[in-house]
Amino acid sequence: MTRRSIYFSGRLRVILFSLLLVGFTAQSETATTFGTAQAAYERGDYAIAAQTYSELVSNAPSAGGLLNLGNAEWQQGQVAPALLAWERALLLAPRDPQARNNLQFAREIAQLDSPDLTWGEIAAAWLPAAWWAWLACGSLWLAISLAILPPVLRWRKTGWQQAGMALGLGVFLLSLPANIGAVTRTKIGFVREAETPVSLTPTAEGEALTRLAAGEPGRVLRTHGGYLLIQTRLTSGWVEREKFSLICPD
Repeated sequence: MTRRSIYFSGRLRVILFSLLLVGFTAQSETATTFGTAQAAYERGDYAIAAQTYSELVSNAPSAGGLLNLGNAEWQQGQVAPALLAWERALLLAPRDPQARNNLQFAREIAQLDSPDLTWGEIAAAWLPAAWWAWLACGSLWLAISLAILPPVLRWRKTGWQQAGMALGLGVFLLSLPANIGAVTRTKIGFVREAETPVSLTPTAEGEALTRLAAGEPGRVLRTHGGYLLIQTRLTSGWVEREKFSLICPD
């Protein structure tokens, strides 16, 4: 082995060790932060627990962290932030029973409706959004590959190739509504504050059509400056941007 190869081999070991050290340090810091938040929650210091969990999920989003954040917010009587955290937990883990149960219980207590979902958005909730995207890409490339490669490589046509191509195309077409639903679902959000006015125009002087409760679901139709045009089950109108939070933050 030459001196040059020994030098690069040594540099590679240093780089790999540094990456492992950074990863271990990050995991250690995350575990410490989680422990701090959990300890604050158990002693009833819900404000500190919510703040710590919020910092944790902003750096490393996880269904468990968002679930705990929602619990801490709910214990403080913060209905909208709790609903928002649990809805975001479901985006990462659609089959999490605790997040679903918490949402159902909280909405019954606060007398709030669930968001109106299209059938594509309901289908999108079966799996994480990233899974639908990978499923669509993988099935499409499978169909294209089985259609193009056999003639190019002069393979003999077989039944399994045609069946695989049909399967890939079918899965791709079936996944399209869920992928569209995953995109449109990002426009759903919740009113952050109680007695939030819904105005006829996107101005401070706009006539208030009605007032919404904290946690009321809505769908953003369009934006104008610092205002959002939202649609709820009862009405549609403009609200201030800072008084409405989307399930998927920008």
